[in-house]
Amino acid sequence: MTEPDSSQRSPSSPPPEAGQPYESAPYGYAPPPPGYDQPPYGYPGAPMPAPPGYAQYAQSQGPVGLIRPTGMIMLLFFVTLGIWGFIYYFQTQEEMKRHSGQGLGGVLALIIAIIFGIISPFFLSHEVGQLYERRGQQKPVSALTALWFFPGMFILVGPFIWFIQTNNALNDYWASLGQRETTLV
Repeated sequence: MTEPDSSQRSPSSPPPEAGQPYESAPYGYAPPPPGYDQPPYGYPGAPMPAPPGYAQYAQSQGPVGLIRPTGMIMLLFFVTLGIWGFIYYFQTQEEMKRHSGQGLGGVLALIIAIIFGIISPFFLSHEVGQLYERRGQQKPVSALTALWFFPGMFILVGPFIWFIQTNNALNDYWASLGQRETTLV
């Protein structure tokens, strides 16, 4: 039997829902909704549903960045009179951009560090926190962490606290993805 077209239904009655009585349909019920004939989940050929809220984390990931020893980076910063800080900003921001496809990237981070150096720690801590958040994990650092850098620099140890927290969070993130190689350059 076939389903009656819209001209055979009375104009005042709405079309029945699936599973509801239908006057001239087979066995008196409306046909199933589209896709009902698909096999249940877990059988070959059946699509698996994504867990709620998972779509934002299902992005393809690029190459994993390198682990940078915190103490050695701090030593290089002092030995080069701060020049190594620009290299650090470039390298870490570039790795995060290649990995996640989001963020400043190395060139823009370097320009910001040269022209507006005081805001670079805020961007770096924010980007590291975003890496964790995109994976559905709690952020160990955020832009607020950079408050240790400024105005924390007035207590002298503030920038050290900021750098240790941010660099360790970034190293832990790369290590959680299987990276074991360390680098200075």
